[in-house]
Amino acid sequence: CCPQLEGLCSFLQLSTCSEHLLVRFCSWLLALTPDLSYTSAAVLAEQLFLGRVLSLAQPPSRHLMAALTSFCSKYSQPFCQVLVAAVLREPGEGTEQTKLLCELVEECLEPDDVQLVLSHVLEVPLSEKLLPIVQAVLGRQEVLPTKLFDLLVLTLCRQAPAFATSLNYAKLVTAVLTMYQSQVS
Repeated sequence: CCPQLEGLCSFLQLSTCSEHLLVRFCSWLLALTPDLSYTSAAVLAEQLFLGRVLSLAQPPSRHLMAALTSFCSKYSQPFCQVLVAAVLREPGEGTEQTKLLCELVEECLEPDDVQLVLSHVLEVPLSEKLLPIVQAVLGRQEVLPTKLFDLLVLTLCRQAPAFATSLNYAKLVTAVLTMYQSQVS
């Protein structure tokens, strides 16, 4: 039903509807039974939020945050797959997008989804833009699976020369050493 759902979203102009209506639409989506399939939720995440998030030039409105958090509360995995991957691929500073991802990591996502965000971040070369996201993941103080933790440490070690003068990188390494001192040798 993916092409039909995309067509319906286009017909209803969901990608450009007001944020107030977006909140109401998300409330309606959450009440649906049975739950949406992963694919349908991913299509809706893309149609409803991707353009809005990528075009953020200032902090999101309270309506957009309400819609994001409500959708994310039920469909966090497809949301993360669509939104996080796109934000990470986006060139440039992306300050508002980074802040938004940090807020979602800190307040909305379940531990498995936080790990998914971290694995997405570690798939691309680290940049100053991504360091706060990793810091937000670590701030959750979740136990990371050994493979993911090893990848984090390896990535931090390999990319250390690029961050020789970065205060954010130093804070991140300090957080890793403090929180996971028994695992770091």
